[in-house]
Amino acid sequence: MSLTAGVVAVQGDVEEHAAAIERAATAHGREVTVHEIRDAGIVPECDLLALPGGESTTISRLLHSDGIAPEIEAHVAAGKPLLATCAGLIVASSDAGDDRVDELGLLDVTVERNAFGRQKDSFEAPLEVAGLDEPYPAVFIRAPAIDSVGDAEVLATWDGRPVAVRDGPVVGTAFHPELTPDSRIHGLALFENEAAAVPGLEESA
Repeated sequence: MSLTAGVVAVQGDVEEHAAAIERAATAHGREVTVHEIRDAGIVPECDLLALPGGESTTISRLLHSDGIAPEIEAHVAAGKPLLATCAGLIVASSDAGDDRVDELGLLDVTVERNAFGRQKDSFEAPLEVAGLDEPYPAVFIRAPAIDSVGDAEVLATWDGRPVAVRDGPVVGTAFHPELTPDSRIHGLALFENEAAAVPGLEESA
């Protein structure tokens, strides 16, 4: 059956995430239609969601003012998968370490913004990620790091700090998996997450 995916499009690499979802779907033998989400009312129709990076305070404000935040929370409460990247990870966390961010509380982690430096400190690193056979070429841009982990599972670390976690149907990364042609993180989060309710997942596994 065909799946419906949504990329929250208030900020960030929306087209790149959409393309990565399509590549991951193809790799898993699935058909997917991807929608860009800028208004309330679309998330409830989605089987899969991606929450891109950008500026976490702005993303948080827009999600709440536009009525998208409670829909994302309901999506996860229903067990549907969500991939939250970079600033998306900050917004999805339980503690962003910044009073200006109204967190969604979907990942039981505390984060530190810009932990790996500013824009000029961007870098790429080969990450060993749980569930992937080969290292993943992770792109870090103004990347946060995870300070502490509650019930979430650590999937990858860099420089001794967690940079990818999974908490039930939610996967969060400090890096930008949409900025590489390697769609395995999108596949891991959206099509291979056994804790998530993806229609037909059993048949595609």
